[in-house]
Amino acid sequence: MFYSDVIWTAEFASQQWLYDLTDYVKRRRSEFVPSTLETIEFEDRFFGVPKQTDAGFLYYRTDKVDQVPETWQGGYQEAARSGGIVYQGAAYEGLTVDFLELAFAAGGQVLSEDGNTSMIDSPENLEALEFMVGGIRSGAAPKAVTTYMEEQARRAFEAGRATFMRNWPYAFSLGSKAPKVKGRFAVAPFPAFEGGGKAGILGGHNAVISVFSQNPNGAVLFVDHMTSPEMMERHAIEFAQAPVLTATYEDPDVQAALPFAAELMQAVAQAKSRPVSPVYSQISQAIYKNVNAALSGQTSAQDALKQADEEITQALGTF
Repeated sequence: MFYSDVIWTAEFASQQWLYDLTDYVKRRRSEFVPSTLETIEFEDRFFGVPKQTDAGFLYYRTDKVDQVPETWQGGYQEAARSGGIVYQGAAYEGLTVDFLELAFAAGGQVLSEDGNTSMIDSPENLEALEFMVGGIRSGAAPKAVTTYMEEQARRAFEAGRATFMRNWPYAFSLGSKAPKVKGRFAVAPFPAFEGGGKAGILGGHNAVISVFSQNPNGAVLFVDHMTSPEMMERHAIEFAQAPVLTATYEDPDVQAALPFAAELMQAVAQAKSRPVSPVYSQISQAIYKNVNAALSGQTSAQDALKQADEEITQALGTF
């Protein structure tokens, strides 16, 4: 048994490296936050068990704004007026996540339902990308955001150089110890995209079992133990791991350890998995490389999506 990043399911399952745990998951299906099950599904089968999830937050300075606006558009307008927004804009996986959070909320998608055709070059995705590009041009986001990963964004926020920040829950406890923002910020699930809906992207890891295991039955028992309510509660309290079981979020001890438990539950529930494909790494690279080029002003948003579409189509043709 090993922990598998949520983006690896399709690749490992397509290579027949993982045990099919569909029957086990179906017996426990009602226990899990529904969105987390998307990360272990491939070709209508389940190849693991959700173990730890994650979803991004919108951090905001409570001494500068009263609350998060209802839409991303309103948030960027407020950011332009009151200190800016920072996120993960460098050319790496984090930018793929940040872009898809907006693109999915706008109604876009990356692949067709069968996973065989690129859908990246769409009006919805173009609207999301042009929105991000416009945010930099308007000053809502600093130009330097095109070089930021999680830590650069966190440090900028903690230094008081931004009113809003898109980041993962881990930044909450660190920000709570930073002198300039301690007691002066809160978190919220992502707002809606105007004309669309709400979306997020799931992070985390799943418990999977290798087909090369010499004791698969024992591995299943271990997975059952590690994903039990007792262990889920313990890991949430001791290690601040986002639970995958719905009931864990209602536990008083978990709520005391994670003061943002209600917001986290909402963020996870509205989040989606990244494109499920054996060639996800190539798909992600096509997205973050070209989105970063558009954000940096090296190409237009329209040309960036056309190039991404070509690269994704080429990657899909390799399996």
